[in-house]
Amino acid sequence: MPKKAREKFKTEHNVFDVFTNKTIFKLITQGNFKGLESPISIGKESNVFSAITNNDERVIVKIYRLEACDFNQMYNYIKDDPRYERIKRKKRSIIFEWVQREYRNLIKAREAQVNVPTPITFLNNILVLEFIGKNDEIAPKLKDKVPKNKELFFNKVIENMKRMYKAGLVHADLSAFNILNFNETPVIIDMSQSTTLEHPLAEEFLVRDVKNICYFFNKYGLSVRKEDIMNKIKE
Repeated sequence: MPKKAREKFKTEHNVFDVFTNKTIFKLITQGNFKGLESPISIGKESNVFSAITNNDERVIVKIYRLEACDFNQMYNYIKDDPRYERIKRKKRSIIFEWVQREYRNLIKAREAQVNVPTPITFLNNILVLEFIGKNDEIAPKLKDKVPKNKELFFNKVIENMKRMYKAGLVHADLSAFNILNFNETPVIIDMSQSTTLEHPLAEEFLVRDVKNICYFFNKYGLSVRKEDIMNKIKE
């Protein structure tokens, strides 16, 4: 990378710690994207950016903040996941496994034809994903754009939950905050907390997910019962 480009990179990314900057730089040199654009969301534990690829397409870059992450909460979710039963309680190890876990969950969901963003790659505390939206505008979250046909949208959400369940996964954090409304079609996001059905709290997580979705759509005029939806997902 030329000196001028290195200086520009350093200036634009001085908001990140040195380790994260090095990880971003490595992802750039690997050809995953040319550079970050403006932030899409700034969260307590992660920052989400759009980025431009060498083909002038957009991707999502999700960066977990190494110092701000509640790794104890992460550990509590991941320690009972049979895929990570040997994980050590070290902060960076947990965060890195958390990122890998989201990538693996997205792959598994895609294979089950669940409507989620395509995972592209991950490295350390950074995950690169398919950009869901039009041009430079990301699709809005369900909480910010209520669908025109609420019943149809609701049924699509439940069908995706059913496919996920049949694939042996529970989202474990599903709500109107974690579903995009892309052209009146749901796209489920934020699957780092998703776990297998072998997790001792999988049933509790599923009940909570269903309760959140039913609450949202009941608020907008649908009459749906948690018990009926649980049966539908498991049938």
